Amino acid sequence: MPLQDRAVETRKAIVRGAAAVFEDVGYGPASLQMVAETAEVTRGALYFHFKTKELLALAVIEDQHARTKESAADVFSRSLGPIETICALCSCFASLLQNDPVVRAGIRLTLESSTFGQRIRSPYTDWMQTMEQLTLEGQASGVISSKVDAGAFGRYLVASFTGVQMVSNVLTAREDLTERVEELTAFVRLTLSPSAQHGFQTLDELTPHV
Repeated sequence: MPLQDRAVETRKAIVRGAAAVFEDVGYGPASLQMVAETAEVTRGALYFHFKTKELLALAVIEDQHARTKESAADVFSRSLGPIETICALCSCFASLLQNDPVVRAGIRLTLESSTFGQRIRSPYTDWMQTMEQLTLEGQASGVISSKVDAGAFGRYLVASFTGVQMVSNVLTAREDLTERVEELTAFVRLTLSPSAQHGFQTLDELTPHV
């Protein structure tokens, strides 16, 4: 194998090993030695690619985000329509969390990012913007209720999904995540449907006035 290709494969192995360690113990207790042993590489090879644990954590998060975006691109290629695309994106992400250790590790590190001097926002803000844009597109085509505040819905859905997957992880190690996300998307369909009796109102309407 050419030297450059070998270096690429070694880096991938390190990221996979780091994901396994970070998922298992979290950022704080993890060590570069643990990563080297899990990835089955020498300390020298690890330091060649990553000088610090923080850089390694950021690489896992970057890989997780790339995998999530790749899966999302596959969903968008199906041309499902706004509501079904929103629901499919939720289901796709749930599947990644159940089956991809790099994605699970990246999500854990994102939640713990303040412990290593970072505040990783883009995985959340990107998803919020995507959900908001899909909602606006659905409203423009008449398949989503005009009562829905698109920005509020995007923020709500991302927060709700995050909570659902966290509770599922605590209770069942995400074994029931598919079912819990199906429940979530059922509420999404009810909320967004133009035929629903009540949709999301504007933030001003939702705020009590004394």
